[in-house]
Amino acid sequence: MRQLAALLSISLTLIPLVSLAEAPSSPIPSPEPLNLELLKNPTGLVVTADTIDQKQLTTPSLWWAKDNLETNKIFKKLLDNWIAYPPHEKEAARVDFIVNQQFWSLLDSLERYAFVNHLGTAARKYGYNVRIFNNQKENIANYTCNFSVVPALCRIQWTSAVK
Repeated sequence: MRQLAALLSISLTLIPLVSLAEAPSSPIPSPEPLNLELLKNPTGLVVTADTIDQKQLTTPSLWWAKDNLETNKIFKKLLDNWIAYPPHEKEAARVDFIVNQQFWSLLDSLERYAFVNHLGTAARKYGYNVRIFNNQKENIANYTCNFSVVPALCRIQWTSAVK
């Protein structure tokens, strides 16, 4: 009887561990390089901060997120532009945000986290992952989500380019 109780206790303890181990993780960020030429000449379904759809709401609609970057004056000057890519083959939709390195360097870790989380949360609502780049085309942060689970499983990742 004690052996059965011990076996049952062990198996009940392992159930949550197995289910957590099988939980899908958030995807890795796209390895594609930042293509700043698309800011001048967006092609296909690519959307930039300057793209306006005359017939319907432009997706992803990130202007509100940009305009509501808290009351922090640095936040308002931090975001230079963005390029949004629709899903492609096996790659999820993504937005590449370009930030001003001078203002980025003025932020502390918590402010950087708040900024990336704010943009990531806004993009997530449209099913987009996020990469953050500085003016030198260095990837400094990512906000990626696994949209195949509900709620979406997301994470913020800092890169070695963060200074």
